[in-house]
Amino acid sequence: RRIGCAAVVAVLLFLMYLLPGLEPWVLVAAVIWWSVATFLVLTYPDSSSHWASAACKLVIGLLILLPAWQGLVLIKQWPLGNWLILSVMVLVWAADIGAYFSGKAFGKRKLAPKVSPGKSWEGVYGGLVVSLGITAAVGVSRDWTVAQFIAALFGAAVIVFISVIGDLTESMFKRQSGVKDSSNLLPGHGGVLDRIDSLTAAIPVFAVLLWAADWGVM
Repeated sequence: RRIGCAAVVAVLLFLMYLLPGLEPWVLVAAVIWWSVATFLVLTYPDSSSHWASAACKLVIGLLILLPAWQGLVLIKQWPLGNWLILSVMVLVWAADIGAYFSGKAFGKRKLAPKVSPGKSWEGVYGGLVVSLGITAAVGVSRDWTVAQFIAALFGAAVIVFISVIGDLTESMFKRQSGVKDSSNLLPGHGGVLDRIDSLTAAIPVFAVLLWAADWGVM
């Protein structure tokens, strides 16, 4: 089954390479999927009846992996693409670190107790403060205008929010499957997906935000 899934992903990636016109639609699919994922997380475990089948899980896997890859490719094509990729990674990792320490110190209100009991709203706020602080520091150092500041802070907040959804979504799938680690490559650390689950959500959304900024929407 794993080989078959990998083959499907490989074929679809090749088709995306051959048909660059699909790029915006892949990102639109990502935005729609992560909006749906937010609803699924909020309504778990009742929502699990809608995606418990193997076919649904395959489609969900494609909706997570393909847009993440496409977003990475598109960001890479931008001027300073490598720095932009590093920026979204730093935002997500900073939010993770801020959430961990603020959650440990102040966490009282559970974020999604049926999905991930260890996460709290205080942790989310702490992660948001850290990421916004980093964004503001970059803005000051680069002498951004007020409009650029507002757009960047809004974008950073969106990235933090969607990275939390990515993390919770993977936790939801693991809880439904009754497993602790998503793979055997990093046992005790949740598996490989626990290292990148937030990024698979954040990267395509970051690409959409860049597109919006380029078109003057932000």
